Amino acid sequence: MNTIWKYQNQLPDVDPRFRVGLGEGQTPLVRSRSIGPSLGLSNLYFKLENLNPSGSYKDRFAAVLVSEMNAKGQKVCIATSSGNTGAALSAYCAAAGIPCVLVVVDGAPLPKIRQMQLYGARIFMVSGFGKDAAITSAVFDELEKLCASNQIPLPISAYRYCPSAMQGVQTIASEILETLEGRVDHIFSPAGGGGLTLAITNGVLAEKPPSGLVKVNCVQPEGNDTIASALRNNALKARAVSSSTTTVSGLQVPGVLDGDRVIENCRKTGGNGYLVTDERVFTWQKALAQQEGIFSEPAGAVALAGLEEAVLRKEVNPSETVVCLVTGSGFKDMASVEKNFGLPPVQTVDVGQTIGLIQPFL
Repeated sequence: MNTIWKYQNQLPDVDPRFRVGLGEGQTPLVRSRSIGPSLGLSNLYFKLENLNPSGSYKDRFAAVLVSEMNAKGQKVCIATSSGNTGAALSAYCAAAGIPCVLVVVDGAPLPKIRQMQLYGARIFMVSGFGKDAAITSAVFDELEKLCASNQIPLPISAYRYCPSAMQGVQTIASEILETLEGRVDHIFSPAGGGGLTLAITNGVLAEKPPSGLVKVNCVQPEGNDTIASALRNNALKARAVSSSTTTVSGLQVPGVLDGDRVIENCRKTGGNGYLVTDERVFTWQKALAQQEGIFSEPAGAVALAGLEEAVLRKEVNPSETVVCLVTGSGFKDMASVEKNFGLPPVQTVDVGQTIGLIQPFL
């Protein structure tokens, strides 16, 4: 079975005996049937990371991190999460028989928390964490000290904290390039703290596709603009915000984390930064479901919202090959579906009414 470990050039060396896998990686890359043509693009693809075992790309991170812990004989996992990292770590720790304790951001979606709990993790939510930069920094600092004193990693899906585990995420780029035989012009990636986007740039720069570098573009919601504007405006450093105001769960990261390196690497690839409104993100989340059959969480539609902005700016040519990352499953944030789309209640009818109600659709 092909897994992320197929791309050994991108990964740390872990003895196969200690690897913990659930079938992560090798996710589908599907060509757009409707949205691409509506944007005037003939070669738009979606990378369906929502189809990983726990429902997001974070499984690639967890697979490497828990495998490394297993190889070192480490007996407990203590981590922070906005949702998907926690779900992934909970799943892989369950598979490895390692207890998992998670400190989650304020307002993390309940379906993600329930998923973590069902895997067996113990959950603590900290007021203001993930929304207030000072509180977020304090949580990270205290947990770093705790983990360092106990000689265990602090699994945060950022290169600043877990560079070797983040190499697992780089395999997304390897898979895209392999599937499209290196002929890719743009990859659009959503960003909170920037770890995913940095991983994609690292993967692209390491693989050196024969057709030339792929432009890796960083997309952020307006309410968490730490990287995108700085990248577009030729700044050298990312900029922390006092509080994250976006309602897109998973991208509420007011600190810089990997932002500086994202700016540096995106520039190396020729990529740019894009800001999008929450409203456009939710519009594209619905379009992905109803026009492409892809059920994404809001964060999984951010890349597509960024592509829309790039098309409006005429920064993507109609004939170019473009990949948008769909990072997580819509089942992760059903509250967003209930809140944003005004879906009708299910109609209960008598058996005698059924045919008459269906008839107008024929």
